[in-house]
Amino acid sequence: MSTIPDLATLHALGPAQQPTYPDQAAVDSAVAQLRTMPPLVFAGECDELKGKLAAVARGEAFLLQGGDCAETLAGVTADNVRNKLRVLLQMAVVLTYAASVPVVKVGRLAGQYAKPRSSDLETREGVTLPAYRGDAVNGFEFTPEARVPDPQRLVDVYNASAATLNLVRAFTTGGYADLRQVHTWNTDFVRESPVGQRYEEMAGEIERALTFMQAIGADPDEFHRVDFHSSHEALVLEYEHAMTRIDSRTDAPYDVSGHFVWIGERTRQLDNAHVELLSRIRNPIGVKLGPTTTPDDAIALAAKLNPHNEAGRLTFITRFGAGRIRDGLPPLVEKVKAAGLEVAWVCDPMHGNTFEASSGYKTRRFDDVIDEVQGFFDVHRSLGTWPGGVHVELTGDDVTECVGGGEELTDMDLSSRYESVCDPRLNRVQSLELAFLVAEMLRKA
Repeated sequence: MSTIPDLATLHALGPAQQPTYPDQAAVDSAVAQLRTMPPLVFAGECDELKGKLAAVARGEAFLLQGGDCAETLAGVTADNVRNKLRVLLQMAVVLTYAASVPVVKVGRLAGQYAKPRSSDLETREGVTLPAYRGDAVNGFEFTPEARVPDPQRLVDVYNASAATLNLVRAFTTGGYADLRQVHTWNTDFVRESPVGQRYEEMAGEIERALTFMQAIGADPDEFHRVDFHSSHEALVLEYEHAMTRIDSRTDAPYDVSGHFVWIGERTRQLDNAHVELLSRIRNPIGVKLGPTTTPDDAIALAAKLNPHNEAGRLTFITRFGAGRIRDGLPPLVEKVKAAGLEVAWVCDPMHGNTFEASSGYKTRRFDDVIDEVQGFFDVHRSLGTWPGGVHVELTGDDVTECVGGGEELTDMDLSSRYESVCDPRLNRVQSLELAFLVAEMLRKA
């Protein structure tokens, strides 16, 4: 059985990106409360996802991972959860049908409440306050009271995640995810766009195929429900540690806050507390690899996090930026391939392509997002490896946060409906457009 270091040992490693709580007794109380709460996910579900990710690593499936940059406690409503699930279902159907490849569906939800920041402080009009680190840590409002880290928020995150997962499970098993709903997933603002019309044509083809299969007596359970898993960045050590439990079946530790947890670009140092903690749990895990990652870094991380070279255990999520992917990725893939490591490669085309628009809003160009995905596919195709998936920040709403795409959003459009509390997300039309473009890339892979 793998043992889990206590929190004091982890903090002695000097972990990055942690909140500075003013009241340790309040932290201890929140952690103690979390330790008594039921699991949000089950170890068997984590093992099931690991098996699906093993298929991704073998080149037999494709991972679609998406959702909010940073969830908010106020955003835990039936409409918000349904809208995010709906766009992911649409994207998965496009990828599966257009590219003829099984799609593993994982949401950035039910736990994505903490965010690393480039600075500990934020200054506005001469006033400096602690940076907003996500609703798991402090409030978005720019006031001294809101920006004080509050450990009770970790308990609020648990409750919000439980509510979100309850809704997701109801939607995915209660009929909403039935393939016969492919037309109803298309809302008016999507249906009226060119990509929405393309989706409707495909939905009609699927509907005819389903009618045929039903006529010949084939009606598998997979048509009526989908497997859907949760994921988030394992950032706040107190939360992840408190949610790590020993599985009664295997006597092994699992982080039961989510099926899949990942280590960010800012916390992936080999001697970091995050790497140490995630090396001990049995969940499938991911690591973000940016432009500063060396091939030796990748090899060392794999040795630490997946010492038995278990397929499905480790996913490398690359985030280079459109201008760097074609030069920066090949050395990593080549060395990992030469070492015979079982790794799923996934592209995050969002985080390396952020810039500030002339209007002052943080944004991303849709063309840059697509170019990075295309570069990711080009590299893997040239090296004979499998481009295993995409990891995307998106929303099911009609927001205006990323410029470009079929709607041709411009800098001037950003202010009309910019709702993200952190990084800009693709809206539903852009997400669907991305799915069709990735499906075309997959057909050539």
